[in-house]
Formats: sequence, C-alpha cells, structure tokens
Amino acid sequence: MLTGKQKRYLRSMAHHLTPIFQVGKGGTNEHLIKHIEEALEVRELIKVSVLNNCLDDPKDVGEELARDAGAELVQVIGKTIVLYKESKENKKIELPAKA
Repeated sequence: MLTGKQKRYLRSMAHHLTPIFQVGKGGTNEHLIKHIEEALEVRELIKVSVLNNCLDDPKDVGEELARDAGAELVQVIGKTIVLYKESKENKKIELPAKA
C-alpha cells in the first residue's frame, strides 16, 4: 500500500507520461491485463486512457486493472488511469520512505 507522499511523488513523475494503453467499449480482458503486467515490469509507472466509447466508470476500470495486474492504483483523473508496480528486474523508481 502506498502512502500519500509516495502517491504524490508518483503522480508528479506520471505527469509527463503519455498513455500507452487504451480501454475501449470491450472493457478490460486477460489480453490487456497481460500486456499491462509486462509494461509495468519494464516501466514501473504507466498511464492508461479510457476511451469515450467505454461504458464503464474510469475509477472502476482503474481498480479492476490494478487488482488484476497486481499493481497499485496511483490516480484516476478524468479518463486517465495511473498504475504503479515495483519492478523485479528493472527497478528505476526510488519511492520516498514510509514514515
């Protein structure tokens, strides 16, 4: 579980990222989850955009993606989801210490 300070730090890092995945009218599926897990292992921090034709609430989509990919939901702002998962082999992000 991330602390408020850690989430703030990750949000500031994610600000400059562009979304690399899109969730459309089909919603989430195993194929998308698998690709998100692979991307998180390489990048640790990613953005996912929810398209206008997706009928699901972006917050629900974010929670589902985070749960299924074993990641932390950092933020849902508008139709953009920010996910973080510490990489096992490609660790790049050093989080602030937990108080």
